Amino acid sequence: MTTALITGATAGIGAAFARRLAGDGHNLVLVARDTERLRVQATELHDRHGIEAEVLTADLSTDAGIEAVAARLTDRVSPVDLLVNNAGFGNKGRYLDVSVADELTMLKVHCEAVLRLTSAAAGAMRERGRGGVVNVASVAAFLPRGTYGASKAWVVQFTQGAAKDLAGTGVRLMALCPGFVRTEFHQRAGMGTGNIPDWMWLDADKLVAAALEDLARGRSVSIPDPRYKALMGLVKLTPRSLLGGVTSRAGRTYGPK
Repeated sequence: MTTALITGATAGIGAAFARRLAGDGHNLVLVARDTERLRVQATELHDRHGIEAEVLTADLSTDAGIEAVAARLTDRVSPVDLLVNNAGFGNKGRYLDVSVADELTMLKVHCEAVLRLTSAAAGAMRERGRGGVVNVASVAAFLPRGTYGASKAWVVQFTQGAAKDLAGTGVRLMALCPGFVRTEFHQRAGMGTGNIPDWMWLDADKLVAAALEDLARGRSVSIPDPRYKALMGLVKLTPRSLLGGVTSRAGRTYGPK
């Protein structure tokens, strides 16, 4: 059986990837900061699906955490066939309301960790001639609003460029760009969600199913829902000079408070 490594595996999109991949018969390496939650999750997936679920505790805001996961990705004895870079978080507040230290931590997790882990995984996969990487970004990547969106824009651009460079090697890379998903994301950031319309929320399990279909098709960017595909189509047609004001007003109306 093949093995998938998932960061941020204990909740939300990461947990949905774990459920789906375990159900499809993949062994797992589950990565997060909370060892106890990882162990409970690993036991549940093993008992339900009969797969092997390895636990790797790591904080990707630290060099030690990134290095530990990178070492697992380059293990030749037990190779990883699919990497899902899902770990991430949001900071509550607008630019300059959030400390520079917190902003730098976000960039460490969203950008540096993604770069280093993708490089570790893709290098090993290229040697074997097969493998895949899913880097979880966001539709916020296409909107000029905040450091979070800027970090996710980097993920999309990096993934698309790396996918082109690795074309023909058997290694597929894809940036996954969901909209609002009912996870622990907003709660952890201390953000309320009561003013976000119901139609904007996505189901994590359906999102993962669509993402894996897009990866199998060889797409380098996945926006896994018709509603958000339509919205992003409108974004592309909107002049950049107007888009900043529109997204700022929309953020104040519908964004997390």
